[in-house]
Amino acid sequence: MVTPSEQRIDALDALRGFAVLGILVMNIQTFAMPMAAYLNPTAYGSLEGVHGAVWALSHLLTDQKMMALFSMLFGAGIVLFCERAAASGKSEAGYHYRRNGWLMIFGLMHGYLLWHGDILFLYALCAFLLFPLRNRSARSLFKLGIVFLAVSSILYLLTGFSLKSMPQEVLDEQMMPMWQPDQSLIAAEIAAMQGNWVTQMSARVPLTQEMQGLALFLWGFWRASGMMLLGMALYKTGILTGAADKATYRRILLLALLVGLPVIAFGIFWNYRNEWQITSMFWGSQFNYWGSLLVSLGWMSAILLLLKNRALSALTNRLAAVGRMAFTNYIMHTLLCGLIFYGHGLGLFGQMERAGQVLVVMGIWVFQLWLSPIWLRHFRFGPLEWLWRSLTYWQLQPMRVPRQMVS
Repeated sequence: MVTPSEQRIDALDALRGFAVLGILVMNIQTFAMPMAAYLNPTAYGSLEGVHGAVWALSHLLTDQKMMALFSMLFGAGIVLFCERAAASGKSEAGYHYRRNGWLMIFGLMHGYLLWHGDILFLYALCAFLLFPLRNRSARSLFKLGIVFLAVSSILYLLTGFSLKSMPQEVLDEQMMPMWQPDQSLIAAEIAAMQGNWVTQMSARVPLTQEMQGLALFLWGFWRASGMMLLGMALYKTGILTGAADKATYRRILLLALLVGLPVIAFGIFWNYRNEWQITSMFWGSQFNYWGSLLVSLGWMSAILLLLKNRALSALTNRLAAVGRMAFTNYIMHTLLCGLIFYGHGLGLFGQMERAGQVLVVMGIWVFQLWLSPIWLRHFRFGPLEWLWRSLTYWQLQPMRVPRQMVS
């Protein structure tokens, strides 16, 4: 059985590969350090010298940008998948909901059993709810995307304004543990993650529940859905697939450089001037929240310009291979980082500063850029892509590349 989504669009694969590698720059912090350090860099670890430079650069260039790019690609994938299902006479709704139902199950297993930073559950939930919007015009999808993004921003701003009127016990028991936990909470999280797999669950399960509860309501759903809607719009206009002219991508890249990055940089200045008080979680986060939208589009434009100019083809081909195996490579991040940082492996959780984390990231990048093309010479899909596809179509998919194609 040839599935309706077997044909590939190289631009989408290369962008997806870039995004899945780039997202590890931020995710590594939640593998290596207490969760609060992701939101508030002063909560744990050094910001002196090279460590501070690493944090600032990762915040400027990757924080929320890779998630934004990956979400746009996921939104485009919803439209593309449904188009191909309809073209082959298959049920769009049936296959879409089965596909994302399995993704939700994978996400629940990933989040509760392996890593609390899972994003698969969130994506599946968004896909369920956004499906009826897939056929709207690009203009309508763009407007809806901005509205969805604005909802989270409004919720954060209102919460920030309400901090002064909150009872002190709410601040102490609910807000501060997320933003600036005391040493006992940090020590407990470190001890749990340095323990065996069962011991880790005492920290992982509550954190996953938080990610799939309050964080999803305040931020995750609105952010991911908004970016998916923008991705649908950009796919329909051809911008996301590289069909626009070079001048369009240059203008977008220029906008990212001249507006997006300065807004984010000012946010860093604002938060330091605010001394990283809890208002930085709500007001100070908005600079990156909106600036990252432009920078993610800048990254998109840079990769597509490389493809259009046929520049660095050896790298972009490898990125496309990583992107074809994005699901497998994403879960591989968890497995490899688990072996490095958690107690069932080397147990380095809480022991490695940000500069060292970057070296781990680069090592994983090199490994996946090397492995993915080799795997795809012999197999049609990554192992998890094959499993997901087989479950979606409820039929085992052909896995091996025919010998004549290999040779």
